[in-house]
Amino acid sequence: MKAIAYYASLPISDDKALQDIELPEPVAGPRDLLVEVKAISVNPVDTKVRQNAQPEGGAAKVLGWDVAGVVKAVGSDVTLFTVGDKVFYAGSIARAGGNSELHVVDERIVGHMPNTLGFAEAAALPLTAITAWELLFERLQVREGKTDEGQSLLIVGAAGGVGSILTQLAHQLTALKVIGTASRAQTQSWVKELGADLVIDHSQPLSEALKRAGVDQVTHVASLTQTDQHLDQLVEALAPQGKLALIDDPKALDVTKLKRKSLSLHWEFMYTRSLFETADMIEQHNLLNRVAWLIDAGTLKTTVGEHFGTINATNLRRAHALLESGKAKGKIVLEGF
Repeated sequence: MKAIAYYASLPISDDKALQDIELPEPVAGPRDLLVEVKAISVNPVDTKVRQNAQPEGGAAKVLGWDVAGVVKAVGSDVTLFTVGDKVFYAGSIARAGGNSELHVVDERIVGHMPNTLGFAEAAALPLTAITAWELLFERLQVREGKTDEGQSLLIVGAAGGVGSILTQLAHQLTALKVIGTASRAQTQSWVKELGADLVIDHSQPLSEALKRAGVDQVTHVASLTQTDQHLDQLVEALAPQGKLALIDDPKALDVTKLKRKSLSLHWEFMYTRSLFETADMIEQHNLLNRVAWLIDAGTLKTTVGEHFGTINATNLRRAHALLESGKAKGKIVLEGF
């Protein structure tokens, strides 16, 4: 089968940073689906793994943790899907990625694809939707519903993949006042379209920008990028006993700064359930089915930013380069081999 992989961590400008290769077809285990990959999307985790994880023993390493496709075969213990089902999912970092014609995935982290979306539009959603949902409702413990409790959410990096779906979830399913950050006119417009009540520029001091906009404090913060650079401003912006959640990987974080206000810190890593095969691993299956229902109901919309064409090494290198530039809007998708 066709696949895109790398043999050594190289700058994305190097033609060998990602290569077109051939691999044997994978075989589904007892709880696995064998999926014919129709479309993929690219996430920052792809670039981080490529830059930092050297393949072992000269083997090819396949990336890609957003897939939309069709079930080709099922394992002996599979109960949630049948051959021919259209599915979407984010996979597991403990297994080979989905940048290949065929891919094997545990059924417990797979959802039925939205009926109203094509494969490319569906592939934009799983990883970011799971991350945003878990961050909002499980880590920050925001309640669903439109009863106004006077709470607010500041989303730092609201124009990116996770921010684009988190903004929608918070706007559509909660009573939070949603404040997004974006630094360019184009991305600020995008965040406003997704439902943010207010958009501020994160290239400026955040607490000062909030106060200029008439917001003294916020009760919740979702820090999706550069948390270490913004920490002092986030602590200043948060109300006493507020909650700070993050998804990035700061090299250092002085958590003692949270003590004076009794702020709580929450980390969201959507691969935790699949990596440790937690008892509630199937919640990601349920979550993706709920997202599909919300898409089909018109409550949420896909977050495709750009379509980069067919799935091959050249186009994936372009996608990695754009993500590494920090200028991507929404999600980058690729479709077909």
